[in-house]
Amino acid sequence: MGEDWRALNRASWDERAAVHLAPGGYDLSSHRAGRGRMDSIAEAELGDVAGLRVLHLQCHIGDDTVAIAQRGAAEVVGVDFSPPALAAARALAAECGVAARFVESDVLAADAALPGEAASFDRVFASWGTIWWFPDLPGWARIVAHFLKPGGALVFADAHPVALVFDDVGRRAGDGLPGWEVPYFERAGRIWDEPGDYANEGARLQNSRTMSWLHPLTDILEALRAAGLRLERVREHPAVCWQMFRGLVRDEVDPTLWRWPGEAWLPLGLSITAVKG
Repeated sequence: MGEDWRALNRASWDERAAVHLAPGGYDLSSHRAGRGRMDSIAEAELGDVAGLRVLHLQCHIGDDTVAIAQRGAAEVVGVDFSPPALAAARALAAECGVAARFVESDVLAADAALPGEAASFDRVFASWGTIWWFPDLPGWARIVAHFLKPGGALVFADAHPVALVFDDVGRRAGDGLPGWEVPYFERAGRIWDEPGDYANEGARLQNSRTMSWLHPLTDILEALRAAGLRLERVREHPAVCWQMFRGLVRDEVDPTLWRWPGEAWLPLGLSITAVKG
């Protein structure tokens, strides 16, 4: 590939931790009030977590990790590869008075970072900006299966791979719609140079180069099946939790989501629940 994709992506996410804590970044007021807001897609898939052990992969600054703890989980462990993000996560958990634990690790090496935790979690949670940052989808699915108890479930929510074909600066973009950018079956990693941030409009990133992969839906489902997980639910959504394209508008009823302004031209979000054994 030529580029060290881990180093590129880690540098970007290290910088984004401060960007997302700054004014204009993540709104953490509900966490500080005692029950952190989650987007409605992820929360509906996650369901009741009271009394459960939950592993949150690629937890970033821990906002959803803390929110899950505030919903009564017996224990929540967040894993991320970014030291600045984990420092922010620990500070948020302490400020909110929750006992979430945070571990530094590349998601694909999480089994080595959490020895003795195999088959010990009721839920593995991964949402919004997860599997697109690495090429090894089967390896990720094996990590998920490694940590789940028999009968435990992966709860996954992210951008729909069909939506990732498009970009605001893609070919034939116009009339408020994105244009063609990435072939659906390309599978090769692509380097992007985007100084803007998806959450903080005023931010300009110094570490603007990242590398990502588009994983077709069948690749995602097959990786989970091959890892020994049984699909319980697969849902496509005409919404996502950030303004993925400039033409999207915030939902008038549900402010956690962004939608197409008129017709739902294609799916924006994807959620999966898959059970071990």
